[in-house]
Amino acid sequence: MTNETDYEQEVNLLKDTLNNMIQGVLMLDENDNIYFCNTRYIEMYGLDLETIRGGCTFSELIGYHMKQDPSSAAVQNYCERIRRKATSSAVTSFYKKISDGRTMHIVNQTLPSGRRLVMHEDISQKMRAEAQMEHMAHHDALTDLPNRTLFHAQLEQALSRGDEPHNLAVLFIDLDNFKSINDTLGHPIGDELLIAVADRLQRCLDKGDIIARFGGDEFVIVKTKIEQPTDAASFATRIREAIIAPCNLSGHQVVVDMSIGIALFPGDGSDAEKLVRNADMALYGAKASGRGAYRFFEAEMDRRMMARRLLELDLRKALINGEFELYYQPLINLERDEITSCEALLRWNHPEKGMIAPEEFIPVAEETGLIVRIGEWVIRTACMEAAQWAENITVAVNISAVQFLKQNLVQVVINALAASGLPAERLEIEITESVLIQKTEETLVILRQLHALGVRISMDDFGTGYSSLSYLQKFPFDKIKIDQSFIQGLTDQEESTAIVRAVTGLANSFHMTTTAEGVETEAQRAIVTALGCTEMQGYLFSKAKSASDLGKLFGTRKIYKSRVA
Repeated sequence: MTNETDYEQEVNLLKDTLNNMIQGVLMLDENDNIYFCNTRYIEMYGLDLETIRGGCTFSELIGYHMKQDPSSAAVQNYCERIRRKATSSAVTSFYKKISDGRTMHIVNQTLPSGRRLVMHEDISQKMRAEAQMEHMAHHDALTDLPNRTLFHAQLEQALSRGDEPHNLAVLFIDLDNFKSINDTLGHPIGDELLIAVADRLQRCLDKGDIIARFGGDEFVIVKTKIEQPTDAASFATRIREAIIAPCNLSGHQVVVDMSIGIALFPGDGSDAEKLVRNADMALYGAKASGRGAYRFFEAEMDRRMMARRLLELDLRKALINGEFELYYQPLINLERDEITSCEALLRWNHPEKGMIAPEEFIPVAEETGLIVRIGEWVIRTACMEAAQWAENITVAVNISAVQFLKQNLVQVVINALAASGLPAERLEIEITESVLIQKTEETLVILRQLHALGVRISMDDFGTGYSSLSYLQKFPFDKIKIDQSFIQGLTDQEESTAIVRAVTGLANSFHMTTTAEGVETEAQRAIVTALGCTEMQGYLFSKAKSASDLGKLFGTRKIYKSRVA
């Protein structure tokens, strides 16, 4: 009696175990009659419990699933296929999509006794998760556009099609001034703008076109069925017109423009990588030409880009190898006829190419961020060398907008002054209006901190920006440097004379020094003196000189009169 009770308990335990499995379980005898079906199987298929409990054949169960008579040809054919699979292999495994869209994984195992154990697992959720992961791996999370990886695969596939025209255009798109929108309105608005741009771009596409977001504010489109370059140009114009229409984003009306680089297949590249690279180079040309435009790739762009890359590599080594040198151009006090300051100007003495002009390498240094390290070297070196000059001569250092974005400028200046022993009032920081345009308030905070140290602040190239006057109200500059374009027009343009007179009058009212830049003739010197400028700077007195040669100019007090005597 005890053994029989133990047996019943074991059977009940086995049934409980099977009924609590996540898989549906069927057990069939040698004649394909169902002698066990667990609860999960019934739940998975919504079966009639009484039908299964009353005992049924495999054919009847399949007929129930297929909602057909068990003796029908369709049911019998299906059952026969399953039997053949079961006899040909001890274990068979297959996937089946059922009428409600779910996918089942079915494992059919024939036991040594001839009986069969059939396991059913609903893998629909798992497949959806895998599909979602696959989608996320190849699509941008924000816009749901294909990402760079999927784009390259799609473009390679488009290029390999032999049954379609092979002429197509790759358009590399970059939003103009997107960063300023992010900075002023916040990243959530920036994200909304990117979603809106993606939607507008997609609406411009035709069947067969490809689009992707490469990251940030960069999008790439493949325009298929291009017969001639003008088709690509027309499409570029169309998408730009779609994008520049105002967007209403969370109550903010935002207007954004775009620059576009275009590369054509097969002329500009035979594979996806080269086409995208050349379109990117064309985009660089479009942005350099003033933004809000499109440019086609030209072979000359490739040559210039290669030269630029080589220049960047050399630039990275230049600081380590000590190839930089500071030259100094004196500023002359027009009333006292004395050198009052010297502007530090960076020179690069390349070991193979000789002296490289700043206008060639400074833009590259700014774009790559190398200007930050180079700028720190300039400040340290200028302070060290100026500390050896007479106490009444200051040194002026130009500061790039990129250096302000680094947020450590004040500490760099403090360290340079401490290391050199140069008094803070003998250091001048020169900035252009472009520095103030980017993050104006943050920049003004840094300028005020420098001013509190005693450092003098000058606005360089005054008059070339549209809002220079507003900045004079926001910050008490010590000096205004009048752009040389106005000085060069003094002898034959009344407008230039009027502008210089107005600036000097304005500076006097603000108690600021004025420096006339680019004075090259005696006539110009006489005019700027008469108009009330405090200082002059230019080739009339001296070009920029090395630190060693500069010492020779410091020996004479009345340097201008001595020079022209």
